[in-house]
Amino acid sequence: MALSSDSMRLRRRMRRGPMTEINVAPFVDVMLVLVVIFMIAAPLLTVGVPVDLPKAAVDPLNDEKEPLIITVDGEGRLYLQESEIEQTALIPRLIAVSDANPDLRVFVRGDRAINYGRVMEVMGMVSEAGFTKVALIAEVPIPGVDDQPAQ
Repeated sequence: MALSSDSMRLRRRMRRGPMTEINVAPFVDVMLVLVVIFMIAAPLLTVGVPVDLPKAAVDPLNDEKEPLIITVDGEGRLYLQESEIEQTALIPRLIAVSDANPDLRVFVRGDRAINYGRVMEVMGMVSEAGFTKVALIAEVPIPGVDDQPAQ
């Protein structure tokens, strides 16, 4: 009685046990595709109101909770997060969104072309409403690029 070559291979494989090697080639292929996708998508993820922020050399803040962001654009309009809001509705909306939590961080972004007094007016309104952690947001200057005087 002759054994076929297929049955001989099956017997050899059964004697040796299961194959324990992991083929990582498909894993590497998927990771490279994901890297390319994220490299293309990352610049598109920056959202918000376009504002030309002033430059300042400061350390970045690390906070677990997402702060509320108030933006004053170049024309003096106010935005809470990304939606435009009237000045009279700002404080009631802040209180409603924050669940009346005065320890919530509130950041104010002001366009560099706007009058400094307008930004301070908004910060004063937020402070008077009882929020104690109010701060300004600025961009970190890039050495060599931001050294030229503004025109």
